[in-house]
Amino acid sequence: MSSSKPPSADDLSLRAEDHDNWLYHPRFPQHWRRQSLYSMADWANGLAFRNIQFSDSGRPIIKIAEIKGGISGQTRFTNQTFDDSVRVCAGDLLFAWSGQPETSIDVYQWRGPEGWLNQHIFRVTPDPALDEMFFFYLLKSLKPNFVGIARNKQTTGLGHVTKRDLEDMEVGVPPLNEQRRIAHILGTLHDKIELNRRMSQTLEAMAQALFKSWFVDFDPVRAKAEGRPTGLPPHLDALFPDSFQDSELGEIPEGWRVRLLGDIAEERKRSVKPSEILPSTPYISLAHMPQRSIALSQWDTADGIESGKSAFRRGEILFGKLRPYFHKVAVAPVDGVCSTDIVVAAPECPEWFGFVLGHVSSTEFVDYTDAGSTGTRMPRTSWKHMAQYEIALPPCDLARAFTAHTHSLVETILCATHDSRTQGHIRDTVLPELMSGTVAAASDTGRSA
Repeated sequence: MSSSKPPSADDLSLRAEDHDNWLYHPRFPQHWRRQSLYSMADWANGLAFRNIQFSDSGRPIIKIAEIKGGISGQTRFTNQTFDDSVRVCAGDLLFAWSGQPETSIDVYQWRGPEGWLNQHIFRVTPDPALDEMFFFYLLKSLKPNFVGIARNKQTTGLGHVTKRDLEDMEVGVPPLNEQRRIAHILGTLHDKIELNRRMSQTLEAMAQALFKSWFVDFDPVRAKAEGRPTGLPPHLDALFPDSFQDSELGEIPEGWRVRLLGDIAEERKRSVKPSEILPSTPYISLAHMPQRSIALSQWDTADGIESGKSAFRRGEILFGKLRPYFHKVAVAPVDGVCSTDIVVAAPECPEWFGFVLGHVSSTEFVDYTDAGSTGTRMPRTSWKHMAQYEIALPPCDLARAFTAHTHSLVETILCATHDSRTQGHIRDTVLPELMSGTVAAASDTGRSA
């Protein structure tokens, strides 16, 4: 950032007659040009796909669920070919213009495989004369405006930002060298957040792979039964038997027992009234929870809450029970309150934490809850049903060893979550200042741009 003072009021100009609606007539430095937001890019809307176009293989259909949660078991695919304007590739900018205003209306950068764009999302291709990442952050800075527009048009829970809205919005565009400096500053913060995300993703995959090896595929037991080395340290190797036994779940390790999830885990049901919740208390809704990831990095405060909630504590497991097929399972990174559509669960004894987390975050468990959910329009599962999930229960010493290994991974993920939020707060603070020219981006020589 430049150490020079920010532009004075005289340096900032509307360059148009004053207008009561600040949304469409922002102030910015006089050497920046005024331009309609819509004219700065090509906005290609996705397609309204029909069921007849879906298949079991091919390219994925990219909806808001895929943008936010990645490819999942709920993703639809097609073998058909469509116009290149709706082909989505890694790195493309996508603008969700229809949905729940606070949680869906936003710009995203696609990180998944090549696919086809669904309706209600624009694939945005900035003018070649613009720095692409500057334009990405420009759209990010306008999110409060987009949310306000969508709220004013909200019906049945959905809001919209139309082509006409984009045409009416005017923004300040700095020279290309300033665009690049702004993008570099914001990109540095974004890169730190992305690094934390990738690290958390890798650590979670490691924990899942070990859980599957030990408690689903029984790899160490199979190795010992076949006379092969397990590759484990002696103290861990000794915890696994060298033979199997038959059970109602099929073949399980000798000495293990068939039990229910509810035998080792419990629901932590702590109902709280709005009057009992401090406004600053962290609040987690289903919309904050990521899909297919235990790393929960988004939450709000309880300010303005008008209905009862459930209290949770750091390290407890949160499971989205409404439409469980969305696979929303996370470890609470803070103490707080959450929607009653979230089950708060924990092991009865700490040594079972890793084992319980491994099961409830697995695809098999989510499929089980989905199959047993009740309600057609808004299917829900319940702890009563979750607790009946059958498991092959290992000895406590083995569960303790697994928890000792996974606990450090989970703690690293939680620390990365808080670091990313800090970086995000810094980014969100400087973003509108940089995009309005109130704070100048430092040049390569350290002077103000």
